[in-house]
Amino acid sequence: MNQPSRLILPASNRITITLRRLSTILMVMVICWSGLLPDIALAQTQIANPLQRILQLRRQTPPETSSIQPYLDRVIEQLTEFRLDNGMKFIVLERHQAPVVSFLTYADVGGVDEPEGQTGVAHFLEHLAFKGTTRIGTTDYEAEKVLLDRLEELDAEIRTAKANGKEDTVVQLQTEFQQIESQADALIKQNELGQIVNQAGGVGLNATTSAEATKYFYSFPANKLKLWMSLESERFLEPVLRREFFKEKDVILEERRMRVDNSPIGTMVENFVDRAFTVHPYRRPVIGYEEDIRNLTPENVQNFFDTHYVPSNITIAIVGDVDPAEVKRLAKIYFGRYQARPKAAANIQAEPPQQETREFTLELPSQPWYLEGYHRPSISHPDEAVYEIISGLLSNGRTSRLYKSLVEQQRVALNAQGFSGFPGDKYPNLMLFYALTAPGHTVDEVATALGQEIEKLKAEPVTAAELQRVKTQARASLLRSLNSNMGMAQQLLEAEVKTGSWRNLFQQLDNISAVTTADIQRVAQATFRPENRTIGKLLSKQE
Repeated sequence: MNQPSRLILPASNRITITLRRLSTILMVMVICWSGLLPDIALAQTQIANPLQRILQLRRQTPPETSSIQPYLDRVIEQLTEFRLDNGMKFIVLERHQAPVVSFLTYADVGGVDEPEGQTGVAHFLEHLAFKGTTRIGTTDYEAEKVLLDRLEELDAEIRTAKANGKEDTVVQLQTEFQQIESQADALIKQNELGQIVNQAGGVGLNATTSAEATKYFYSFPANKLKLWMSLESERFLEPVLRREFFKEKDVILEERRMRVDNSPIGTMVENFVDRAFTVHPYRRPVIGYEEDIRNLTPENVQNFFDTHYVPSNITIAIVGDVDPAEVKRLAKIYFGRYQARPKAAANIQAEPPQQETREFTLELPSQPWYLEGYHRPSISHPDEAVYEIISGLLSNGRTSRLYKSLVEQQRVALNAQGFSGFPGDKYPNLMLFYALTAPGHTVDEVATALGQEIEKLKAEPVTAAELQRVKTQARASLLRSLNSNMGMAQQLLEAEVKTGSWRNLFQQLDNISAVTTADIQRVAQATFRPENRTIGKLLSKQE
């Protein structure tokens, strides 16, 4: 078998922080919480070069037909899937409209998989995955390793000295720690991965961490397939997850301070989810609690990696101008090096049914916000399309019921929206509504107005015209997300990993078309019950 060439490649700058679906200010804050929510920890490495222009070329768009089947048939013809002997799966979709390829590595692990007391470790690992390997991002790993070993020892000694109140010893150890860390820094090749990607014409080097998954992605010109194989396989073959560990911890703590501790709406969202869930790990912020972050060690991160980053827990989508046979040949060479290991068994405690309304109030220096959430089933539930339509009816833009009623007509809110699948959708989750109270009005007025719209949905059948409009919007939104190579890669993997087959992505379009007014009333009545509701009120604190 051919052996992959050894490349000395880069170790990227920090790549983190994420966004998911909200719009407006709360959307940004909520997502920062979750992926910091949906913290999604979005690593932001911007790379500018001519390939960005190519990526903007118009893609082939699925036609507006009564059925998605013709488009699905074409996708099936152009899609190849295979699994390596070690268990790693690949989904390859040919799109030859432009000489570019998008790559997405999907690790089926996120915040819900973290051990108790180690919240934030999945997000922390995502940061460190850009620091390099034993060959990438270093000038002399053997020398660096000695220094990294010593840094871990010193960190443990400092913790012990602090616990024993030996301040003089702490000062001495910290001085040595800084000296050793400086020596280790001198051996690092900063952002080497980003530099190589940029020089080879790549764009969009990034990553996200959510409650359920960690995703790494970027795009390359079509003739750089082999380079991507080398870069991405090296990244998780022998990662050095201790490199700049302690500096990165400070970065993540600052992220938490900025997006949660010093943010009224960030604090509100963290408290809301903690109230809505009692046992399911959705209740924990993806960025982690401050104390847990401070106590994380390189050993914690390495153990988490060894447990969850096994080949059978990783799925890769490659979409663009590629030859599937060549992809498979190179995948066997580069990713076939990974040793098969058993996948960790999920140990997710199911959330018990909520029996009564949960309500809390926070007073913080902020504009008043109102949050209301209801428990709903996971993405794999037969009523998933119904929930999507309900979300569209109530919350999708300026034509939605909440916006027209609360913002335009009653003027009790400056903005009023909602969405389904919070803070994730792999497990039973929440349909969340939120509103920013208008000046001169109270959160209680907002709560009353929101309640009226929800009761109206339960009691009165939706008109055929309104239902058709929302169906068209939902269909168009999904099809637009498939327009780009990266969007298609993302959606294929979400369906594959969370529902068991990428084909369910297209089935969802037909499911949306099949939703009836009776379905909407049935699901609304079953979901929007007082005992299934969590309420959060953020009030302005008087200074």
